Amino acid sequence: MMNREKIASFFKRESSVSFMSSILAIIAGMLFGFILMLIFVPSDAWAGLKIIITGAAQDGNKSFGNFLYYSAPLIVTGLSVGFAFKTGLFNIGATGQFTVGGFAAIFVGVRWTFIPDPLHWVVALIVAVLVGMIWGLIPGLLKAFLNVHEVVATIMLNYIGMYLVVLGVKRFVFNELYSQSTNIVSSAAIPKMGLQYLFPDSSVSGGIFIAILAVIIIYIVLEKTTFGYQLKAVGYNKDAAKYAGINEKASIIYSMSIAGALSGLAGAIVFLSTSGTHISTTYVLMGEGFEGIAVALLGLSHPFGVLAAGIFFGYIKNSGFYLQELAFTKEVIAIIISSIIYFSALSLIFKKFIGIFFKKKKEKTEKIGDDE
Repeated sequence: MMNREKIASFFKRESSVSFMSSILAIIAGMLFGFILMLIFVPSDAWAGLKIIITGAAQDGNKSFGNFLYYSAPLIVTGLSVGFAFKTGLFNIGATGQFTVGGFAAIFVGVRWTFIPDPLHWVVALIVAVLVGMIWGLIPGLLKAFLNVHEVVATIMLNYIGMYLVVLGVKRFVFNELYSQSTNIVSSAAIPKMGLQYLFPDSSVSGGIFIAILAVIIIYIVLEKTTFGYQLKAVGYNKDAAKYAGINEKASIIYSMSIAGALSGLAGAIVFLSTSGTHISTTYVLMGEGFEGIAVALLGLSHPFGVLAAGIFFGYIKNSGFYLQELAFTKEVIAIIISSIIYFSALSLIFKKFIGIFFKKKKEKTEKIGDDE
């Protein structure tokens, strides 16, 4: 009886319900991906599922390092979206902020060769953060003073950012041979910070440490400071926060600016790597920002939840690379991996159903107690 009560108490706690909803969402995503594999290539479905589960062990330390490389920008874009969620805003413009921040980092990494070598990557990182912040500031101002919904503003800015970046690449950092941005100089690349010895021949960089540091900072801001409390208060109830003396317009502007800065940081982490990542001159929105929405949903917008979700999605993306060893085409792999990622973001739905289930169970138990 005591064990049953302890289990019931565990599931009634908000944190426990959140954890269980995320786990159920991951399982649902994996099952959905498996169903897709059965549809596309039935003979290799079980082998494909095994590869997805054991992806980081395929090439030993190299594979593990690559999975950390994929995780870093997902963690930071997830933080960007999650931070906005926590403050009552929907930052669907993370991809635009990511793009302009990435371009700023490349521009500094290619053109600003006058910066001393040890500081070059740091300056490029800071500029990317500032540009991303400005791109987030714009919808914040529109929301605060003109009541333009941030979803509409950020969607439009995604496309404006994409077109401006393509023009900027062609004008300032163009590699005509490959129709993409040119390589950054070596001093602008984020150092591997000793990870090259743990994960030789992999694409990993110190970006994963930067991502973890960002998680810790955002956690402290949201949970341990008056500033974070005020931002969340505006998110919960703008009118009540205003009545309590909180400047709701300033809070909206701060929230979107910080969210934009985080996405800009993610862009820098990707394009200041030594893995040969470039900005193409094709007019296509980058997927990292949209994947950040899924990361934030799975992590339920909590900084450490986002960290775990970003690591999981990075693992899945890295595993998808090894599906090429089977009969899956590149397009099919993209569909399978994207489906797993986005299906896994249904944690909020599972959380709602779990809450309803235990609420009904509690009401039933109380009714039986009253009858007795």
